Amino acid sequence: MDALMAAFVAALLIQPGSRSTWLAAILADRFARPGQVIIGAVIAIAIGNAVAGFGGLWVAHILTPNARALLLALALAFAGIGCVERLKPPDPLAKWRIGAFATSLFGIGILAAGDSVQFLTFVFSIRSDAPVLAAIGATLGASVVTAAAIVAGEKARRKVPIRAIRIATGVLFLIAGAIAALSAFGLI
Repeated sequence: MDALMAAFVAALLIQPGSRSTWLAAILADRFARPGQVIIGAVIAIAIGNAVAGFGGLWVAHILTPNARALLLALALAFAGIGCVERLKPPDPLAKWRIGAFATSLFGIGILAAGDSVQFLTFVFSIRSDAPVLAAIGATLGASVVTAAAIVAGEKARRKVPIRAIRIATGVLFLIAGAIAALSAFGLI
């Protein structure tokens, strides 16, 4: 259950400032079919987190407890760095002519591949007895935020202080990463 909540909270914190959420809002405005965009986005998020969870299950037995703790510190630090760096606008995929669902599924899936949420899902699944819970938690957290962005649309998203949210989240993850690193080295 720890992996489910940790992944859920991490996704809730990281996803509002992600490029995939921004793209989802853009696609919702472009296609004016929020239901199809939500379904495509949620499936893309679920597939990415399932792959991350399976990867964690696959390598969990190879790592020592200290290596797992250090990997958690690294994932938290990378998430923090990713949040404080400037966010590039996503390609709006204007030339894609495959419909709202397919554009959302493939566009968001490609953009989210290997992002901070998936890396943390991978790490939480390594540290869990039930890695599927990390994938479920991250999928739920990221899907809630992405669906809200889709319903609100790009114009509403622009009114949200995304930069401030990203910096605050980044600082939080950098502090958590530093604490996790100190703990991994047995210094606290």
